[in-house]
Amino acid sequence: MKTTTLIAAPLFTLIHGVALAQSPVFYSRQLPPEVAEGGVASLSVIAGREYLGAKDGKVGVMPNINYQWANGVFAGLSNGVGINFAKDPALAYGVRATLNLGRKESASTALRGLGDIKARPELGLFANMHLSRELQLSSALRHGSGNDRKGLLLDLGASYSLPLSPALRVSAGVAATWANAAHTQEHFGVTASQALSSAYRAYTPGSGIRDVRASVGATYTLTPQWFVSGVLSTSALQGDAKNSPLVQRKNSTSAVLSVAYGF
Repeated sequence: MKTTTLIAAPLFTLIHGVALAQSPVFYSRQLPPEVAEGGVASLSVIAGREYLGAKDGKVGVMPNINYQWANGVFAGLSNGVGINFAKDPALAYGVRATLNLGRKESASTALRGLGDIKARPELGLFANMHLSRELQLSSALRHGSGNDRKGLLLDLGASYSLPLSPALRVSAGVAATWANAAHTQEHFGVTASQALSSAYRAYTPGSGIRDVRASVGATYTLTPQWFVSGVLSTSALQGDAKNSPLVQRKNSTSAVLSVAYGF
């Protein structure tokens, strides 16, 4: 990256997704409008839950790198691999492939007898719009999660960022995820065979809003290339997901602290 600092709002969107999900949620352009090509490398400390709905927490460290070329093609651990067709910097829309990390039975004693949910590639679409430099609307459609590859997720979100000084920007965001019955059954359901091998009764959830989230964060620019960010997030399970026998805590919080370098 040759000029100026990165925009804090896209970085917030990126970390917001990392804090709340195991897989990428929203595509995030991390470059200022005047910069056509560049990338971001970061290292994040993440405090979250063993799985969505778990009562026990876990802390991990996650390296990350994303790069976008001038023709709109991008690749990275958070954004996935795809292309942004928009030429207007206030818009972003296109196709991408991401990775859903699934869930390991060994992640928690509460999952004993349920088996693993394998990591799967997801193919999808995304569309974002900046209503102003501060306010962004985001959306993503992802298909392919779960052992049978039939999971479908629709993510909708909005984020707002405000500069408090030339170096400090604060942000806030809200988001929600709708899941089809195949995804909800895989992550929150209990089949008849799983009921025999676990401590849970059989449970067959349907499609609907899986969860809603809210976050606040701040980004501080150390130099034109180096900056640090932190995000505190809360999420609440909804509908059939909330009523699953696997859910130990319907509401949860997570936090992310990141150091990033733009190049």
